[in-house]
Amino acid sequence: MAVRIRLARFGAKKKPFYRVVVAESFFPRDGRFLDVVGTYDPRDKEKGLNLNLESIHQWVNRGAELTDTVRRIVKKAETSVRAEQ
Repeated sequence: MAVRIRLARFGAKKKPFYRVVVAESFFPRDGRFLDVVGTYDPRDKEKGLNLNLESIHQWVNRGAELTDTVRRIVKKAETSVRAEQ
């Protein structure tokens, strides 16, 4: 059983909003999940990214895999945290 960190889509038609969730790979996209580790709103460029990076790193250390999209979002969040410091 592979645990993955991926996006679950919410929001209205043509107005997507995503939760970054930890789920087993065989669970449906918007179905059951183990943990919510953040949110992502692609329409809000400034405040649309809210991730708990510490929790994400804990899950990765336990063996969770990041999807390509989540990997790109996490990298973006980490660079913005470094720029603030």
